[in-house]
Formats: sequence, structure tokens, C-alpha cells
Amino acid sequence: MAEEEDEEPIGELAEGPGKEFEIYLKSEDMVEKLKLLNYEEGFLKLNKAYRAIQRHYFVRSTNVGEQFFLFTSLAAWLIRKCGNEQFELPQEFDDPNTTITNIVTEVRAKGIAADFSSSKLKSGSGEQVLFVLDKLCDTALVNTGFSWQKMVPPVNEDEDMNVDSEKDSDSEGVPDDEIDVADDDDDNAILVDLAAPIGADRAPNNPQQDLLKSSIDAQSWKTEVERVTPQLKITIRQDAKDWRMHLEQMHSMHTNMEDLIAIVTPQLGQITSELDKSLERIETREKNLNQQLSGLISKFRQSQDSRAEAVQRYKTASVGITERESTLQRISDDLDQIKQQIEEEGQKNSDGAPLVKVKQALLKIEEDIQKMNVQIGVLEQALLNAHLRERVAFAQEAYGAY
Repeated sequence: MAEEEDEEPIGELAEGPGKEFEIYLKSEDMVEKLKLLNYEEGFLKLNKAYRAIQRHYFVRSTNVGEQFFLFTSLAAWLIRKCGNEQFELPQEFDDPNTTITNIVTEVRAKGIAADFSSSKLKSGSGEQVLFVLDKLCDTALVNTGFSWQKMVPPVNEDEDMNVDSEKDSDSEGVPDDEIDVADDDDDNAILVDLAAPIGADRAPNNPQQDLLKSSIDAQSWKTEVERVTPQLKITIRQDAKDWRMHLEQMHSMHTNMEDLIAIVTPQLGQITSELDKSLERIETREKNLNQQLSGLISKFRQSQDSRAEAVQRYKTASVGITERESTLQRISDDLDQIKQQIEEEGQKNSDGAPLVKVKQALLKIEEDIQKMNVQIGVLEQALLNAHLRERVAFAQEAYGAY
């Protein structure tokens, strides 16, 4: 239980907040390995566009194009250091997919387990990029016969510390005013040959020459000068507005520009020639396609004209379609009403109640007819009797009584 409790903090540290900075340590180790491979002399001088790699250059993405070009170039140089001298350095305008594929193939051929997608290397930064460079550095160190040894501290470290302490003590013991005075005296000093015999230059009865007499040995004077000389160094700080510094920068930049122009001009010429050839091929192919497709193009134009005519006819024919649709709707409504009436009449005809009513009405009419016939007969009899009476009466009046 005690061992498990002791191991838990270690696991927490491994997965703690410090884990995200592990990539920075890997980057620093990789840069140190490059220094062991002397990449300043072997890699940076291959091309003026290459520059010294900072400790955390490949950790985060800052300039994708520049980082990708430097990564692929450095990986190609390391592959050469691993033994494949025929591996070509990539150019700035090469296909990135082809370049990455070649590098990954060489890495896997060296026995390095690159279990990640090749597309993750296109950014030119990140954990996968550092992994590839670190493994290639290890393989290159092994191929060059490098072996790690235990660090041995330098022996003369204490001596340097003693010399520095002596210099500090000497500088502390001498005031600044005296140092300045000594500098001024050096400018106005009279040169004396210390190796000459004493009294050789002195004129008799000259008190000023007596002041120039020195009782110090030349060797001790030389030793003292060598001891004091490091303390008399003057550091001149460069001013950002100094025209000499600007002129020097202009000369250096001009030289760099000429070197870059000498490198870029052939590449641009090659690109220009390739573009011209590509344009000529495109123009030739375009002419051939125009000749081959001329018949199809004419048919297509005829089809377009026919389609335009058909569309125009359709528009002309569809002008009164709204009115026809409204008329059709009205006729359909009338037809529906007629059908409904026919159905109602059919239902009435199929029903027997109206027939019964008709028969009853007929019987009632017959009875009424009989009654009317009787009444008519009675009226005819009465009318006949009345007519007879009138005739009898008229005859009596005309002829007298019988």
C-alpha cells in the first residue's frame, strides 16, 4: 500500500499540467542533437535561404510555408547523414505530397515506426514533425559513430574564478578617477626606452631629465601592463541611428540579395519555360478540341434554337390557358349539378310511393267524373223539360188551345 501511495504522485505529474510543455523539451533536445551533428556548417551553408533553428521553432505553427520548407530540407539533409547520399534536397516549388511521401518512405526504411498520417507533416510543425526530426537525428548520430559519454567538469574552472576574483579586487581597489587619469596620461606620455641603460639620455645638470629616471625593471613593467590591460577595455555601444551601421547593413543586405537572385533566377527561368511549354500545349489541345467538337457544337446550337422556338410556342399557346381553366371549372360545376338532379330523379322513379299516389288520384278523378256525369244527366233532363214547356207554351199561344 505504501508503494502504491508513493507511485500515485508520479502518475499525476506525468498527466499533470507539465505534460503540455514536454514538446518544448523534445524540441530543445532535437536542436542540441543538430548542434552535435554540426548542422551550422553542414546544413546552413547549403542554401542562403536556410537559417539557424531556434529552440522552439517547430513547436507551434507561425509560418506554414517557411516551416514546411525548412522541415523538409532538414529532414532530407538528415537522411543524407543517415547514409543515403543520393537523396535529393527538396526545392521550394516541389509538390508537397511527393516530398512528404519520399521522406516518410525513407523514415520507415530506417526502421522508425511512423504510425501517423503523412498529412500531419504538411503544417511543418507539431509533435509529429519533432518526432521525425528527433529520430533522424538519433539515426544520424549512430551512423556518424557518435556515442554519449558522461560529462566531465573542466579542471581550470577554479583558476578562472580566481583570476576573475583578482581582476574584481584590483578594479575595486583602483578608483574610477585614477583610471581615467591614467588613460589621459597614456595619451600624453613620453615614450621611454626601458631597455636602454640608465642615464644614457640624460643631459647633465637637467632637473627635468631626473624626473624621467625609472628604477622599474622592463619585465615587471610589461607584466603589470598585461595584468591591467583587460581592465582598460572600452565597450562602444552601437547606436541604431549610426549611418555606418546602416551602411554596413545595406551592404550585407545587398550581398544577400545578389546571392538570392543568383539562386532564384535559374529557378524562375525554369518555371517560365515550363509555363510557356504548358501554355503551348494547352493552346494546341484547345485547337484540337475545337476542331473535333465543331460538329457537336453546331448541333448543340441548332438544338438551342429549336428549344427557343418550342419555348416561344409554349408561351403563345399558354396565353388563354387561365380562361380555359376557369371555363372548364364552371362546366364541371354545372355537370355536377345535372348529375345530382339526375340521381335525385332516378331515386324518385325507383320509389313506389308516387305510383300509389297517382293511382289514388286516378280513382278520385274517376269518382269525380261519375258524379259529374250524373249531374250532367240531371241538368240535361231539366233543360229538356224546360225546352218542351217553352214549345208547348209557344204553340198554345200561336195556335190556341187544343
